[in-house]
Amino acid sequence: MEILPQELAARINSSDVPKLLDVREPEEHELAALPNSKLIPLGQLSVRASEISSWKSDEIVVYCHHGIRSRHAIQFLQQLGFERLLNLSGGIDQWSVQIDPTVPRY
Repeated sequence: MEILPQELAARINSSDVPKLLDVREPEEHELAALPNSKLIPLGQLSVRASEISSWKSDEIVVYCHHGIRSRHAIQFLQQLGFERLLNLSGGIDQWSVQIDPTVPRY
């Protein structure tokens, strides 16, 4: 399942805010990130998944730069029993293009 940047922007500004999981690297997160997102790089997800175990019943939007790493993260999290996972279509890059041009593109 995918969520478009416009859909996520509407959700962030509502009372129905999903959890946000950033699976990029720390330097990418420092450069550009969605507000209140949790950073767990894809390469660390297998050893740090317990940090979000309380999110299992929550809706989670997973994002990366363009949407590829986040798809891999979703596949992994599904194996752990997470069910309400959405991939941010186009990643933070499309967020910058379509929603918030103040978010740096790289």
